Amino acid sequence: MSSVELDLRRLEPGEAPRASQLEAVPTAASLMVRGPVAGLSAVLAALLKAGRTAEVPVAWEPAADKASVGLARDLGVGSGEPRDLTLVRDDHGGVLLHHGRIEAAGQGRRSLSRRLGLQAHHDDIKVADGEITRIDVRPDWTAVDTIGVTVMTQPLRPTRHTSGRALQVASDPARIVRDGVPYVRPVHRWTWYADDRVRWRLQP
Repeated sequence: MSSVELDLRRLEPGEAPRASQLEAVPTAASLMVRGPVAGLSAVLAALLKAGRTAEVPVAWEPAADKASVGLARDLGVGSGEPRDLTLVRDDHGGVLLHHGRIEAAGQGRRSLSRRLGLQAHHDDIKVADGEITRIDVRPDWTAVDTIGVTVMTQPLRPTRHTSGRALQVASDPARIVRDGVPYVRPVHRWTWYADDRVRWRLQP
């Protein structure tokens, strides 16, 4: 095993790395990832699939976009000691680091005018039951094994925010966006959860 450096800085917004770019990840002794949040998420998903998130230190050189800068600040990249951090997963093999969204499938420029029939539970709290505009999900890096969920029922109306470990959703066809990258197809069910059995190691 060896140290592996991945330069993913050329990823376009909404683009995930190709499988060929991640071939060396499962067997690496350590990793240096350069690029946007979507690149780091994909690397951690590959480590998760290999069952090696807890043993492979990952250093990250963030891109200059707003999401990368915000996540780097939240994680304390560039400062401190190596840390074992919460891993927020979904039931389709992905990892969420900064921002997830659930909205009506077929979104276009008028996305806020589209409605989605949905029922959602955040742990044991029913946070949505009926038509909504969207749900936003963010890992809470100030807590352990926690995600924040914000439900927008209508544009320009007050939103509902909750904190907990897991969000479970059953819905009409929904579009999922994970760290800026749309999921490959509409879904009817989705779960995001902070897995208290799994950690990933950040090398600041």
